[in-house]
Amino acid sequence: MTAVKTTYSSQSHAIESIAISARNICASLGNFEVLHDISLQLPLARWTSVVGPNGAGKSTLLKVLAGLLPYRGEVALLGHAVGNLKPKQRAVQLSWLGQNEASADDLTAYDVTMLGRLPHQPWLAPPSMQDHAAVEHALRTTHAWDWRFRTLGQLSGGERQRVLLARALAVEAEVLLMDEPLANLDPPHQTDWLLTVKALVASGKTVVSVLHEISFALQADALVVMSQGRVTHQGGCGDAATHRALEAVFDQRIAVHQLAGQWLALPKL
Repeated sequence: MTAVKTTYSSQSHAIESIAISARNICASLGNFEVLHDISLQLPLARWTSVVGPNGAGKSTLLKVLAGLLPYRGEVALLGHAVGNLKPKQRAVQLSWLGQNEASADDLTAYDVTMLGRLPHQPWLAPPSMQDHAAVEHALRTTHAWDWRFRTLGQLSGGERQRVLLARALAVEAEVLLMDEPLANLDPPHQTDWLLTVKALVASGKTVVSVLHEISFALQADALVVMSQGRVTHQGGCGDAATHRALEAVFDQRIAVHQLAGQWLALPKL
């Protein structure tokens, strides 16, 4: 088994506290083991992107970290074992945006976003002024406010994705896990998502994303590189060792270059 290499450049912030830690994680889908003995620590108030080829186990890892799949091993959220957290406590601390999430097509964009406020509301209590303010802020952030009264069934795929992102933002959680958040978004709204993530991290939030858009992933603070259910590398996005690990996991079919101060992954033709 390939040893995991973890590197951070001198320009990276030292890890003073950890948002999520995982130790010796194994997980299966049906009778097939997808994750094999994964251990990693994700720093607080940083953006970490998880990358790797199809079938690497990225989405499964994110679901395990969110407490959505059974697993063997240990996972801690903000210093507390996930298994010991009450569902409402975990829902306040951690927000989730998954792939192809189902949501009732007859609900309005506003109502779907308000679902993100449920962990903050007493049982059967109506939404508070704070809830409405959080929903408005989330919808405006994702540029979905103008069609807040339209149902999800009336929205395009990209519009729907922006509403689901707004729901995740409305939670106002300390940690946000996002699986393929750029799905169906056009380039301007992909850029809006990137700016939103950077603003969240600047405010002290922690973001962990699974991305196929490698050039976007390279804008994060750090990458977790996966292959065949294992983490092969964890390191800063500006580190040469991270670039080599990234190129290797995609069989040298991409190359990492710097352009105008940003790292880009370009195909080798």
